[in-house]
Amino acid sequence: MVTETVLELHGLSKTFGATRALADVDFDVRAGEVHGLVGRNGSGKSTLIKVLSGYHVPDPGGRLIIGGDTVPLPVTGRAAAEHGLVFVHQDLGLVGAYSILENIRLNSWSSKGFERIHWKAERASVEEELSRFGLVANPDTPIDSLSQVDRAIVAIVRAMHHLGVSGDGTGDASGKVLVLDEPTAYLPTDSVERLFDAVRAVAATGAGVVFVSHRTDEVLNITDRITVLRDGKLVDTVVTADTDEDALVALILGRALDSFYPDPVQTPPGERVLTVEGLTGALVKDLDLTVDRGEIVGLTGLMGAGHDEIPYYIFGARDAVAGHVNVNGDDLPIAKSTPTDAIAAGVALLPADRLNLSGSAAASVEDNVALPVLKKYFARGRLQLAVVRDRVGGLMTDFDVRPAVPSLEFSALSGGNQQKALLAKWLQMEPSLLLLHEPTQGVDVGSKADIFLRITDSAEAGTAVVIASAEHEDLANLCTRVLVFDSGRVVGELKGSELSEERILELCYRGGREAGITAASTDNAAQRTFRWRPHRVGYGD
Repeated sequence: MVTETVLELHGLSKTFGATRALADVDFDVRAGEVHGLVGRNGSGKSTLIKVLSGYHVPDPGGRLIIGGDTVPLPVTGRAAAEHGLVFVHQDLGLVGAYSILENIRLNSWSSKGFERIHWKAERASVEEELSRFGLVANPDTPIDSLSQVDRAIVAIVRAMHHLGVSGDGTGDASGKVLVLDEPTAYLPTDSVERLFDAVRAVAATGAGVVFVSHRTDEVLNITDRITVLRDGKLVDTVVTADTDEDALVALILGRALDSFYPDPVQTPPGERVLTVEGLTGALVKDLDLTVDRGEIVGLTGLMGAGHDEIPYYIFGARDAVAGHVNVNGDDLPIAKSTPTDAIAAGVALLPADRLNLSGSAAASVEDNVALPVLKKYFARGRLQLAVVRDRVGGLMTDFDVRPAVPSLEFSALSGGNQQKALLAKWLQMEPSLLLLHEPTQGVDVGSKADIFLRITDSAEAGTAVVIASAEHEDLANLCTRVLVFDSGRVVGELKGSELSEERILELCYRGGREAGITAASTDNAAQRTFRWRPHRVGYGD
C-alpha cells in the first residue's frame, strides 16, 4: 500500500557567505508517520526547519510540495500556516511579555470577527489543556515569569491547539505537519511520555510529524523513519525498526563512537576550594557542601528539588535567603556578593539558558568569548581588536567551534557550537571553581563527548567542578560523587561503587520518602512507575 506523502523537499540548498549549510537535500514526510531528523550541531537540521517556517530564504532551485501542492520558495509564515505547518522551535517562539493565554490563543481565538472574546471559557479551556501536560497554571501568568520547563510545555500546548488536537489525542490533524525542534530539551521524564503520547495521537489522525532531537534513545523510541544530515548533506534515511543506537550514532558522526565519556578523573582531590554552609534559597534549605581541587561533584533531583538553584547562589547571580560561601579561603557574602565578585574569586558559571543567560545572541562570538577577560586586551586605553580576534579565533579552533569565524553573530552558531564557545569563554580564565547547569542540553553526541573531555581535563588540571543536571547517566559517568536532592534537602550522597544511574534514579524517586520527606513517586515490586508532581505557577513564582 502506498502511503500519502504530506511534505516533500527536493534539491534544497542554503548558503551563508562561504558556508553551505544545506546542499541539495531531499526530504519527505508521510501521512501518519513520525519522521526523525538528526545530525550533529551544524549539520543543517535547524536550517532546514527555518526554511520550512519562512525564516530563511533558500538558494534558488529547490522545490517544496505540501499535500500535493507546490508551494513557492521562499515560503512565507502565512503560507506555511495556511498549508498546515505547525512548529515548536528550539527557542520556543513565545512572546515573553504576553500571558500564557495570549500566547496559546494568539490569532486563534474561538470568537470570530467582531464577536466578543469569552475570556472565562478561554481561560478554562487553556487550564485544561495545560493540565494534560502536568502544568497547573494561571492562564494570565506572563511567559517571562515561567521556568524554561513551563515555557516548553506552553509552546507544545500551543502547537497542539493550532493542529486541532488535544493533549488526550482527540481532534483531527489529517494532512497537517507538526515540526518539533528539540521539544524535550527542557521537559521532565513524565512530560516527555505525555508528549510522546500526544505525538502518536497526532500521527494517528493522518498528520505527519517531524521530530528533531539529539537524544538518540528518544528518536529510536518515537519515530518510524530517520533522516540523517551531516555537514549540510543527506547521509541516509533509514527505517527505525531496522537500526539501533550504535548504527545511528555512526551515521551521525561518520564513525563509530566507543563512548561519550572520557576516562574517570585520576587526580586525587586536593585542598578545599568551595565551602558552603547553611545555604537557603527559594527551594534549597540549609545546605552544607564542600568541593576540593580536582573533584567533579554532581547535584541532581526531580524538578523542583532545588539542586539547580545552587550554582546561581554560589555565583551571586541570585539572592539567597541565608548562608555562607567561601572560595579559596575568601568569603563571598551571600546577601551582597555579585557575579563580578565571584569571577574575581576564580569562579565561573555556565548557565543552561545559552542565549539569554550564558551569552548575548546579537553580539559576535568574539565579544561573547572575550568578555570576562576584556581588560587584558586594552593597551594605552584602547581595545586591541586584532589581538582579540586572533585570540578568540585560536580558542574556537582549539575547542572545535564551527565555523571558526570570531566576527560571526553568536546566534548564528548551532547549539553545540555555542556551548563549546561559552565553555572556551570560561576555561580560558583557568577558574578555581567551575559551575555548570545542564552543560549538554540540546547538544549533539559529538559535541557532548568534546564537552565531557573538557570538563574532565579541567578537573585533572585542578579545577573544582560542580554540575547541576537531570542527566543521570552523565553524572554517574563523570562525577567523583553525586548529591541527590528532594524538597530542597540532600537525601543521599553517592560515590565509588554506589555511584550509578540506577542508584541516582532510585534516590530521586524514593530518597525523599526514605528520609521522611514527601516525594512524588509510586512503587511496586514488579514495576516502578514514576510520576512527576504537577506544580503551580503564577505571578511572581
